[in-house]
Amino acid sequence: MTRPRPAAPFSPRTVLAMLVIGAAAFLLTLYFIGVGETGQGTNDGGGHAGGKGLNGYAALAHLLEKEGYGVTLNRNDGALDSPGLLILTPPHEAKGDELDEIVTARRYQGPTILILPKWRAYPLPDGTKGAKQGWVQLGEAQSPGWEGFADDVSVRIGAADGWQAGPVEWGIAGSLPDRAQVQSGTGAGLVPLVRDPASGRVLAAYRADGGAAAGLTEMAGLADTARAENSRTYPVVFVFEPDLLDNYGLAKAANADLAVELIGAATDWEIGAVSFDLTQNGLGRAMNLLTLAVTPPFLAATLCLVIAGIVVGWRAFRRFGPPLAQGPAIALGKGQLVANSAGLIRRSRRLHLLGPPYAALMRRAITARLGLKPQADDARTDAAIDRALSARGLSDTPFAALAARLANARKPHELLRAADALKSIERKLG
Repeated sequence: MTRPRPAAPFSPRTVLAMLVIGAAAFLLTLYFIGVGETGQGTNDGGGHAGGKGLNGYAALAHLLEKEGYGVTLNRNDGALDSPGLLILTPPHEAKGDELDEIVTARRYQGPTILILPKWRAYPLPDGTKGAKQGWVQLGEAQSPGWEGFADDVSVRIGAADGWQAGPVEWGIAGSLPDRAQVQSGTGAGLVPLVRDPASGRVLAAYRADGGAAAGLTEMAGLADTARAENSRTYPVVFVFEPDLLDNYGLAKAANADLAVELIGAATDWEIGAVSFDLTQNGLGRAMNLLTLAVTPPFLAATLCLVIAGIVVGWRAFRRFGPPLAQGPAIALGKGQLVANSAGLIRRSRRLHLLGPPYAALMRRAITARLGLKPQADDARTDAAIDRALSARGLSDTPFAALAARLANARKPHELLRAADALKSIERKLG
């Protein structure tokens, strides 16, 4: 017994839309949490590759992407040892011992370019006309003081006319956006790469400590003193004047050419991976389970779980709606009682026990139909039934023989045949 299905509160299309939108929102939430995009953008006005202000290096990252380099913005300390070129843009407040640890470890991983900060930058006042997010105004120029890192290198700020890079035949030269405040460096073992042509001040250089690449020695105009084959260290390049490579300086085409040449020289002119570090600028993020879930090789398992979730959701959508109302487990009535009893006997495989009770039932019924007086002994009753049936010519087989055949039956078809023979006698009596 079933009851009619009540009307569903929502149409199938509405339910499908709810499932799809809900699942997509949930997965996107997990993804953005995993990759660390929780509302804190990198365009915060800082002097790093995510900054689009004058002191940022977003233009340099975009330029290198156009040149075919695989550019990544690194926000995890664990990625500092990845192969390829690492570009560090630490702020004035960076810790010297941490920088020294990073640069020292990188000597065995790949080349490093360290761009020193110079400008103190501040957000534009509220309401500045035409201002965009991340834009800043430059304040005073100040050299960093990273005690514990490259203590043998000194930095100063002064006036300069412009810059010149590489041998004279390269013909790479240009001007700086602010000639009055140009940062330069001096120190033992520094090999100049970019100079002020008038004063000879060093604006960019690398250390001559056995880790120079062939491209850097060529740019410095020296003989080929590239790393020996048994040397496992990579070069470290200091860019003392940040306006050579920041957004402020890359507004000039000559500075863009210099950036391409400098990056190419540091990587031996091989187009490969370039990583900009953002951890020193306060934009680092820690690895968590969600981050691992969207990072190879765990991404494959995550996709399998997503597909499984889609399958489960589809199954749930196809099942949507209230279930049919079920009737009682045991129906009422004599017919159902007989059916339940018969089912119980059938499942217990005790059909052969039905023969004797059914024979006794038919004996009483036929005796009543013939108007005979019941006897105390079944044999006497069977004999009286046989005499009455013979007198009426209704049966060729004695009742006692049919009852015995039913009692001895074991298979279902034998029971049916013997029971039908007894039932036929009753039917003949009307």
